[in-house]
Amino acid sequence: MPTTKSKPARSAKKKAAPSKGAGAGNSQLEKFFYHSLKDIYWAEKALMKALPKLMKKSTTEELRSAIEEHIGQTEEQISRLEEVFEIVGQRAQGKKCEAMEGLIREAESAVEETEDGSMTRDAAIIMSCQKVEHYEIASYGSLVEFANTLGYEDAASILEQTLQEEKETDQILTGVAESNINWEAEQETEEEEEEE
Repeated sequence: MPTTKSKPARSAKKKAAPSKGAGAGNSQLEKFFYHSLKDIYWAEKALMKALPKLMKKSTTEELRSAIEEHIGQTEEQISRLEEVFEIVGQRAQGKKCEAMEGLIREAESAVEETEDGSMTRDAAIIMSCQKVEHYEIASYGSLVEFANTLGYEDAASILEQTLQEEKETDQILTGVAESNINWEAEQETEEEEEEE
């Protein structure tokens, strides 16, 4: 019963919310939504530069293939964000995303701290990529809700598509890690300890 009461209230809010571009940034939430779009737009573009570097440093073909596929998805996601900017009546532009910049720096450090050609390096790259995915899942999840609240249903639908892709990529990376990479990385650690 409580669920039934909350759904009509939410629908009523949707009907009262501004239609496409009608808010013109008047509410604090709309301004924050636009700011958040700029943030994730910058983040995705920065990721487009970082992913090929991680792909080249990967040891296994399986991980390289997963990253390559995500590069293609990220290109599409950038295009979708540009579509969302258009829907909300704003120019597509990025604003430096401190979180993504930090995650990319952390990924670069993980590569530097692991041995070239090792499974440990792949494990580190997977962990770094999954941190990025979790950040993106949180960001897109909130953006979907903001878009729905503001009455931008078309934008919400587009953002939801990207959210689902980010979740799938996270699952793919888990599968790659569990396929043998983590186990083989653990063996590398044992071998190094035996040599010392």
